[in-house]
Amino acid sequence: MFLSRHFSRSVLAATLLSALVFVQPARALDTPATHVYLVDTTTNAVLMNKNGDAPMAPASMSKLMTLFMVFERLQDGRLSLDDKFYVSENAWRKGGAKTGGSTMFLEPSMRVRVEDLIRGIIVQSGNDACIVVAEALAGSEESFAQEMTDKARELGMTGSTFKNSTGWPNPEHRLTAHDLARLAQLTAERFPEYYHYYSEQSFVFNGIKQSNRNPLIYKDMGADGLKTGHTQESGYGLTASAVRNDGGKDRRLILVVNGLSSKKMRSTESERLLEWGFREFGNYALFKAGDVVTDASVWLGQKASVPLIIENDLTLTLPKRARREMKVKVSFEGPVPAPLQKGQPIGTLSITAPDVTPIEIPLLAGESVEQLGLVGRLGAALDYILWGGGSF
Repeated sequence: MFLSRHFSRSVLAATLLSALVFVQPARALDTPATHVYLVDTTTNAVLMNKNGDAPMAPASMSKLMTLFMVFERLQDGRLSLDDKFYVSENAWRKGGAKTGGSTMFLEPSMRVRVEDLIRGIIVQSGNDACIVVAEALAGSEESFAQEMTDKARELGMTGSTFKNSTGWPNPEHRLTAHDLARLAQLTAERFPEYYHYYSEQSFVFNGIKQSNRNPLIYKDMGADGLKTGHTQESGYGLTASAVRNDGGKDRRLILVVNGLSSKKMRSTESERLLEWGFREFGNYALFKAGDVVTDASVWLGQKASVPLIIENDLTLTLPKRARREMKVKVSFEGPVPAPLQKGQPIGTLSITAPDVTPIEIPLLAGESVEQLGLVGRLGAALDYILWGGGSF
């Protein structure tokens, strides 16, 4: 017999947290950006994807990887914030104001603290600071760029190749919006002790005060990072993150946009897309790891039934308009024959909702059930013959 059970909304209100669930980016907003990737980091649900996996010129947004490499070394003890790096003639010339790029206004032969270089890269977008870091950590910017590419592959950023530490125009220096969003999420999750630098609004070095180019951190919208970018080829771009409280839990959205035509549009469009993500979508906790979803009858077992449990916490990101139309179905073939081992897959929990990719989660035996002995099995068989298996 195939048994299928439907659950009411009261069952769906059970508490829980976090499985990998993707929202189809349907009915997304029109946007003038050429590349957009918007993701909810609690569930990794993709809320909007426009050319998100197409290689693009990232400009200074690629400095996120330069900083990731620094943060890794700080975290594992290979570096300290008080270590000092030497400013070479090459770093000064290639990264200085005369090249037309962003600069921290370093001078040749300076020895600069790592913490100052971090702030110089984040707040001032200093190309000179990036080259100083690259030469200190890898001997040359070219070698460091190869390490950046290798790290990208290690992190699953398969669509990204680095040719320099700054994002300076190079036809082979390409990243995807998807990869940048992943890098931003990993930065926030792995380096909470250093992530706060991304929200600093200004920094003074060498007597020169510069302000952070990220327009969102000046607005009351929960933004706490990350990095802007602009070249003639790339247009104006931003990798942004914002956190808001949602039902007592922090909810983080990460947005990557690129190809916008002005600073003003970068500001307004980034804010609009993040606000849309927070407004139109919500996170809904369904089950905690180990929650009993239902019970299954057991055939010829020392127990008449076995609880079916969900292995991991499960939270869905759904369009708010679709939540009431969410349907949950439990299915399994029963009665389930003994013996059963705890953790054995027994059935499936299926979830459907408008604009959401159908989800199927395995249901596992919550405990082991031994088979009846020979006498018990004979008795159960006789019972089935006489009474039609009513005891099952």
